[in-house]
Amino acid sequence: MPLKILVIIPAYNEAGAIARTVREVLASPLAPVVLVVDDGSQDETFEIARRTGARVVRLPVNLGIGGAVQTGYRYAAAHGFDVALQLDGDGQHDAAYLRALVEPVLNGQADLVIGSRFLSAKEGFQSSWSRRLGIRFFRWLIAGLTGVRATDPTSGFRACGKRLIHIFAGYYPSDFPEPEAIVVAHRMGARVAEVPVVMRPRREGVSSIGTLKSPYYMIKVTVAILLHMIKQRKVYGP
Repeated sequence: MPLKILVIIPAYNEAGAIARTVREVLASPLAPVVLVVDDGSQDETFEIARRTGARVVRLPVNLGIGGAVQTGYRYAAAHGFDVALQLDGDGQHDAAYLRALVEPVLNGQADLVIGSRFLSAKEGFQSSWSRRLGIRFFRWLIAGLTGVRATDPTSGFRACGKRLIHIFAGYYPSDFPEPEAIVVAHRMGARVAEVPVVMRPRREGVSSIGTLKSPYYMIKVTVAILLHMIKQRKVYGP
């Protein structure tokens, strides 16, 4: 019986990029099911995504990236998917790397695989200086607390297997979730790995984490990670 693979694409006001993003994923040899989670968009994201052939869930209000991604994991758990991948709706993540992301999961080498822009020999989009500062900080924090050495802890280009699908369906960080999710996975005994990817500048719009928001982002996520380190494992699931 073939494995069921779901690609979760959270999208908020991505009308200018979502169609091309979905088409790239649907063209992947993995033949995944594509789920666009429209996070209360105020533009035509929902209508455009539906016309591409993707499955679309429309949230009535904007929950933020964490709520949108968790919606995708709940869908994956409810419909029996074996592997779930995350990919941003803004076009930064190249679907050509989906196979590289999913291989360590399929081979039993890792439970959570992160696409790292800092491992690739090819030059690609490296983000703003303020975002790179935050990335370096979370590298140090996560490695110091968990021993997990993630070079790109804020990357939202990821794949995970069935056990983490069910854990993330039950609990997923709500705000700026990527570094936190690594800690959650580690606390549940998951093996975390990275593969090199090349990222692109977003096709439309601007990032929700700008220079002014970066200090708030770093403080909020740091506090959340420290709280996770003292929680009981049963908080996250079985």
